[in-house]
Amino acid sequence: MNPLRWSFRVNFLLGFLLCAVLLAFALYAQYVLMMDPCPLCILQRVVFIALGLLFLIGGIQAPRGGGRKAYAALIVLVALVGTAIAIRHLWIQSLPADQVPSCGAPLGYLLETRAGNGGLIGVLLKVLSGSGECAKVQPILGLSMPAWSLLWYVLLAALAIVATRRPKGQMK
Repeated sequence: MNPLRWSFRVNFLLGFLLCAVLLAFALYAQYVLMMDPCPLCILQRVVFIALGLLFLIGGIQAPRGGGRKAYAALIVLVALVGTAIAIRHLWIQSLPADQVPSCGAPLGYLLETRAGNGGLIGVLLKVLSGSGECAKVQPILGLSMPAWSLLWYVLLAALAIVATRRPKGQMK
């Protein structure tokens, strides 16, 4: 049962399942462990949703040839966006207490007001600048949530790349 020899479809459906489990854990952490997500955490969830949808659509469609590489490239691109957000989040968490940005408005309020009429881009820029609640470190098994997210973005991108490889002996 070598995962490197699994079919494209199985690997992609596994990627979808992993994203669903990660999102389910995020909801468990929010509603059971009472770990309220900061705006950067919510953005990271959106990235996992996008990855999950790409894995699901790719797994259902199971394209041949260049289509597989296109799905893998999209997944790697989205995972890189998530990686950048997670790294930004980890950087904010590593700041000394006197350099942490002040707490900002909740994400719901920013979306309602469109961050001072800057539109969704203004909201995104405001969220990416970070806020005080993003600096709070709540470890799970020794790592913070953005550290786990970073690890999973890398693993999911690797899974997409591995899925495009054909086992020896299979026709192209």
